[in-house]
Amino acid sequence: MKGRQIVLDHLFGAAAAALMEDGRLIDLVIDADDLTPLAPGAICRGVVERLVKGQGGVFLRLPEGQRGYLRDRTGFREGQSLLVQVAGVAEEGKAVPVTSRLLFRGRFGLVTPGMPGVNLSRRIRESETRARLGALGEDVLAGRGHGLILRSAAAHAEADEITGELVPLIDLADRITGETSGAPELLLDASDAWERAWFDWADPEPDAVERGEGSFARNAVLEAVDTLLSPRIDLPAGAGAFIEPTRALVAIDVNTGRDTSPAASLKANIALARDLPRQLRLRGLGGQIIVDFAPVPKRDRATLDQVLRTAFRGDGTETTLIGWTAMGLYEISRKRDRVPLARLAAGRGG
Repeated sequence: MKGRQIVLDHLFGAAAAALMEDGRLIDLVIDADDLTPLAPGAICRGVVERLVKGQGGVFLRLPEGQRGYLRDRTGFREGQSLLVQVAGVAEEGKAVPVTSRLLFRGRFGLVTPGMPGVNLSRRIRESETRARLGALGEDVLAGRGHGLILRSAAAHAEADEITGELVPLIDLADRITGETSGAPELLLDASDAWERAWFDWADPEPDAVERGEGSFARNAVLEAVDTLLSPRIDLPAGAGAFIEPTRALVAIDVNTGRDTSPAASLKANIALARDLPRQLRLRGLGGQIIVDFAPVPKRDRATLDQVLRTAFRGDGTETTLIGWTAMGLYEISRKRDRVPLARLAAGRGG
């Protein structure tokens, strides 16, 4: 199907949402509650268990018998209760990464306790619209100590629609931020896959939404997932890449295949670089990433640098492009904000 389409169905026995553009899978979110008791976005009360001086952080006791790690130790003491939000997915046997900066997500805005002020998405450029939304945000906050980030979808919504969502969200932030003392407790669960699709894929408005059993099969989502469960990435002109996660890092190797033309390596490398954010997002991969590009002269590295910067610019996951090593490998650091697709499939017998 041409255009932008949201498809809601189930995958590996859990609710899932797929974003398709012109028949190509762009994003995929899958509920993982059974594999991650505390999913990214969940807000809970934790108790400081131990301060780690050398690492500049603290370990916390969290609900469900989990342990969390907060990369901040300023002013904390052992036994102290504090509110944290799950910031990523932990590898097996490691503490859950959390942050003390809470974020309450909505379709039109994000509420940021402790960070007052109204900010607008950079994608809202029209000055009158920015002024109108800024005034609306100030009215909605009504002097409370929260902040507000208005998302790009708010530019196309009516004032009462925006207010109808944000007022209850601010009230929820008021209630949650008052729960500062007590034992570890889950205070707000993470949004499920269908809610995340509603929140995050609102702008631009999809051309179609399809839901129900069999929707993934009818829209080629299952076929795309089968491809993602293979380590091979097909590139143009018979080239390819292999993406293989290990416990320490994600290794990616680019090959030109049978193409022996002088520009074969650069073409394969550029194709991989352009598609890399999508591949990592769909496969749920993060952490330390090492790319072994096909051999190219050093003068072509600047071209690859530019392609990578452009490709990751619009990606929603925090990513740092570190650069080239002495061995000619390319290093990337990416936040682990999803359960790996292969882990979801294996954990549920997919």
